[in-house]
Amino acid sequence: MNLRKNEIIDLGITGYTSEGSGVGHSKDGIAVFVPLAAKGDKLKVRILKTAKTYAFGKIESIIEPSKDRVRPDCPQFAKCGGCVYRHIAYSAELEAKQQRVADAVQRIGGFKDIDIKPINGAENAGAYRNKAQLPVGSGANGGITLGFFAKHSHRVIGCDECLLQPEVFALAMKAFKRWQAASKEDVYDEKTGRGHLRHLFLRQAHSTGEVMVCVVVNGNGVHNEPLLVKLLRENVPGIKGIMVNVNRERTNVILGSKYRILWGQDYITDELCGLKFRISSDSFYQVNSSQAERLYTIAKKYAKLTGRETVLDLYCGTGTIGLTMAKEAKHVIGVEAVGHAVEDARKNAEYNGIANAEFICADAAEASEKLKKDGTEPDVVVLDPPRKGCGPELVETVASMNPERVVYVSCDPATLARDMKTFAGLGYEPKEITPVDMFPRTAHVECVVLMSRVEK
Repeated sequence: MNLRKNEIIDLGITGYTSEGSGVGHSKDGIAVFVPLAAKGDKLKVRILKTAKTYAFGKIESIIEPSKDRVRPDCPQFAKCGGCVYRHIAYSAELEAKQQRVADAVQRIGGFKDIDIKPINGAENAGAYRNKAQLPVGSGANGGITLGFFAKHSHRVIGCDECLLQPEVFALAMKAFKRWQAASKEDVYDEKTGRGHLRHLFLRQAHSTGEVMVCVVVNGNGVHNEPLLVKLLRENVPGIKGIMVNVNRERTNVILGSKYRILWGQDYITDELCGLKFRISSDSFYQVNSSQAERLYTIAKKYAKLTGRETVLDLYCGTGTIGLTMAKEAKHVIGVEAVGHAVEDARKNAEYNGIANAEFICADAAEASEKLKKDGTEPDVVVLDPPRKGCGPELVETVASMNPERVVYVSCDPATLARDMKTFAGLGYEPKEITPVDMFPRTAHVECVVLMSRVEK
């Protein structure tokens, strides 16, 4: 018997989806996905949408709460599309993420006996984000709303003080709103392509406290820029640069390619793993600095460097992983497609007195193929791809370079497991996985994997 829309059923929650919804099974064995549910809950659930083998529902009432349930500490939690685990204890969240990694490795990758280490939880699950990309929405009486998109929509949910962000970001948002109220600058409309204000982009260097503010606009600038600079400088401690980013494209991509400095400099400087890093607005840099240090320490341990190795660091961003390994390596080659990030990586090497690292601005797959043709033979390849993973073409190229070890840093267990399976078919056996909770309270989880070449 199939479930029907608006039917109310009793449901026990037995686990979580990759997006953080609770999952249980109806009496007929149909999987039902329920947002804001907790493993161990006994619920009355209203069915909202049905398919052949699964359904989506919402909580009508809680018959018996899970032992893991806690009172959410954010008033926007049920509306905002950011956090998904504020209704359960942090220890339960870590268990869910550990299980997600294990499930992906077994079900997608087909691996049963890999050593998966206990997840590295964060010492502080709040105020950890060093970057915020805040969409601008229309508010009451010509004002604006700053916050986050509601889940699966582009409706802006106002959030003046996000618990994942440092206090200084709230101060910048407040100053920005004061400027808009005075300047009457209008908001970009996705449907018509008119209006100016698109995003407020903020970065803070965790160790130094330096702050960058970037206003993303549909145009070359905004009204009354001197007032914007004045209010931000007066109200944002540690501010080092204020910029405008030009994005006239009718796209979901946040940043355009052109920048203009209104005041100060176009970068901030942070310290990580004992090194200094220069960070531009569009450079990739891990958003949780303290957990990034743990992630990079694990990656360096897996690389097993002795001082004789050539390390190829693909998707290197501002060079963070490769540069943290440089002192223990013979030579480091970093590859990154974003030009500003490569410039930062080169300057970061110079700042830290590292002479055995070079950086190439290119697509990872194309650069790897060229390096292979040029005779480069890396001993260790480090991969830190975006959420979509590496894909078969790059995996095959890396394997054909015949490195001793591959260290894969992943932000998506599903694409990681897929790529691990491809690597295994090419002679690289996964030895160990360590999950790291880089994004507490969200559904995301990072992993570091060591894969070693198997002699045939």
